[in-house]
Amino acid sequence: MRAFVMIRQYALTYSELAGKIKELEQKYDKQFADVYEAMDFLIGEKQKQIDFEKRKKIGFKKE
Repeated sequence: MRAFVMIRQYALTYSELAGKIKELEQKYDKQFADVYEAMDFLIGEKQKQIDFEKRKKIGFKKE
């Protein structure tokens, strides 16, 4: 855990490395935009299903 904290602090203070990391993030964000969109769609569909199941039901109720 300490190693990751130290690497993060090093990356934040080292501007060239931070720039390269940002460049890589942008590159992979563009490549995986469709994956992110699909994940958001699936999460939204799951939420719609949950909302549908929890809705107040109307109409004739059989006792």
